[in-house]
Amino acid sequence: MEQSPTLTTVDPYYDGLPEYMTEVYDWAYVDPKKVRWLDRNLVVRVLLFFNDQRLMRAYLNEIKEGMHVWQVAHVYGDLVKRVAEKIGPRGAFHLTDVTPIQIEHAERKLAGKPWCKVIRCDAASFAGEKNIDYDVICNFFLLHEVPDDKKHQIVNQMLEKLPKKGKAIFVDYSNPAKWHPVRYILKVVNHLLEPFANSLWKNEISHYATKADQFVWEKKTFFGGVYQCVIARHKD
Repeated sequence: MEQSPTLTTVDPYYDGLPEYMTEVYDWAYVDPKKVRWLDRNLVVRVLLFFNDQRLMRAYLNEIKEGMHVWQVAHVYGDLVKRVAEKIGPRGAFHLTDVTPIQIEHAERKLAGKPWCKVIRCDAASFAGEKNIDYDVICNFFLLHEVPDDKKHQIVNQMLEKLPKKGKAIFVDYSNPAKWHPVRYILKVVNHLLEPFANSLWKNEISHYATKADQFVWEKKTFFGGVYQCVIARHKD
């Protein structure tokens, strides 16, 4: 007698995720129990060495009421709520993420705000929403968490979707000054937990753009070079 094939049940929180997410970042972004504890303002503040507010302001200061904004991934803490509130009901806020539990958290934070939409999608392949041109596209601490080939894909997709007068914002780690003690803390953290982060110490974000010469790149660093905010605009 033939035996029926065994059906494998896929945990919905892991379904469709890229391997690097489950192999490297399960503890941080995939496991629902761990995410529940990590998604707090205090955690964000400590992880960013108390630079969270100034880094968020670097993004928030580029937003005006009524803008159309695409944020390429969910962020822990209250940032997404603050972005949505600053945009207001005359604008549109679209947030994409590939991870089911991150989608759940984003939807909870943005509930009751009909101008906000949470979309499960890989940022590297997001086609955009119909009839929407984004004034601002923001990548807030995502690039250091993805492999280099994915960095190229995400940066290129962001720039592809950027209209002539739009701004692409990248807030992430940079190359800390050699005198900075945090440099040596992060070297250990990157070795143990963040294997894709070191490339941002070696390369400018523009390095990941295939058509970098078509854009103007403005860079500002924070906290002795530990962090950077880069804004890309089309050349006139």
